[in-house]
Amino acid sequence: MAGPMKIRATAQGGVADIRVLMSHPMETGQRKDNAGNLVPLHFIQNLTVKLNDKIVIEGQISQAVSRNPVFSFRVKGGKTGDKVEISWLDNKGETNKTEAAVA
Repeated sequence: MAGPMKIRATAQGGVADIRVLMSHPMETGQRKDNAGNLVPLHFIQNLTVKLNDKIVIEGQISQAVSRNPVFSFRVKGGKTGDKVEISWLDNKGETNKTEAAVA
């Protein structure tokens, strides 16, 4: 079960620095629960970053990323007031999306 994302985006010198905290369990499929049963895979597969509705980053992620991952990006052309949108899709079909303005 995924939770909200938190974004911090700032601009300096024509570059937007974007940092996002994603609330997600990111299960590897190798951990066992208290009963000794394997916890099934559950991880973010696809990540998309948009700046002013234009895709600037698309990536694939695997189960090797830790729980509640934090990602940082630097995007040329970003300026104060621009809209940043970050979305993801996980291996169970769940999605999450959030947006913020560049400060």
